[in-house]
Amino acid sequence: MILSHRISALTESVTLGISAKAKQMQADGIDIIDFSVGEPDFDTPDIVKQAAIDALNKGYTKYTPTSGIPGLKKAIIEKLKADNGLTYLPSEIIVSAGAKHAIFNAIQAICNPKDEVLVPTPYWVSYPEQIKVSEAKCIFVPTYEANGFRLKAKDVAAKVSRRTKVIIINSPNNPTGAVIEPKELKAIADLAVKKNFFVISDEIYEKLIYGKARQVSIASFNNKIKDLTVVINGVSKSYAMTGWRIGFAAGPAYLISLMAQMQGHVTSNPTSIAQYAAVTAYQKGDPFVQKMKREFAKRCNYLYKALNTMPYLKCHQPEGAFYAFPNVSKLFGKTYEGNTISDSVKLCELLLTRAHIAVVTGDAFGSNQNIRFSYANSMPNLAEGMKRLNKFLKSVK
Repeated sequence: MILSHRISALTESVTLGISAKAKQMQADGIDIIDFSVGEPDFDTPDIVKQAAIDALNKGYTKYTPTSGIPGLKKAIIEKLKADNGLTYLPSEIIVSAGAKHAIFNAIQAICNPKDEVLVPTPYWVSYPEQIKVSEAKCIFVPTYEANGFRLKAKDVAAKVSRRTKVIIINSPNNPTGAVIEPKELKAIADLAVKKNFFVISDEIYEKLIYGKARQVSIASFNNKIKDLTVVINGVSKSYAMTGWRIGFAAGPAYLISLMAQMQGHVTSNPTSIAQYAAVTAYQKGDPFVQKMKREFAKRCNYLYKALNTMPYLKCHQPEGAFYAFPNVSKLFGKTYEGNTISDSVKLCELLLTRAHIAVVTGDAFGSNQNIRFSYANSMPNLAEGMKRLNKFLKSVK
């Protein structure tokens, strides 16, 4: 019996797969320093947890409107106005089971078979897989390590064709930590308006930016680009609520309506209790965000400096999110205890099984020359992980 070719073509999420393997090794009694996980190591704020308890006690455990409760939509609208200078109506907001779900809804609502979707590289692992389900075609737009992997409008323009339907931008970026410069973002916006293609703007890491970098929502430039943009965000990263599964999309009402129509047949509403908790996160969680951001900035600087003192490695300065993406290509062809390091996949395998460090292969993000470290881990664990990595690298021949 022939099963769905669209689903059969999908690959497992590499980040989740490596994290699961690391957790299994830890359960088997092996001391693993896990740099693979893409979630804050902080606990959800107590005021948010209490809001969920209050929702339970009040009996808010039934179905909600498919696109989200009015109170959460109101909190999201206020957040978008305050943080991004964007004005939306409730009909232009949909709450989904995480930002990943919102992106999936947007891609499926926008794309038809043979449409082209521009995806800057390196990219988050799920973008190409979600595009496959729509039967649209990925067109990869390169970014370059020499300028910190920041996306340039001229490189986008070089890939635009008559079939271009949408570009997915992610700033701050997973896995590189790069933030698109405002002038380049404006040029991309102008290009989208001129060539009439949509923008899916994944802004899930927007509150985690360090140094002089500045995050701007592409939808904020003018009404023309706003009408072509689906802004994606959520509570997972900024408020340490990854398991609560609350994300949202903001965009033109006709498109949000299509996304809600599909969501109604797939998941119905996001979890009622988590929605009430998310209202409190948006309304009262900013002090927690600032505290977490300061800690991530400290870890970012530590890891950046540590990686650049290691033999064979070169790492650009991350500007946001909580990832470092060093170049490891100088290791290719060398050996560790008789094992040839042929690529980033083999390197990550050896780091996990021999050095007991879990990192993610750059191949998963479309850049085999790199590997991804998450610094969503404690400073003692970061220090121990760098000690193990340095020891491993000094044994490479």
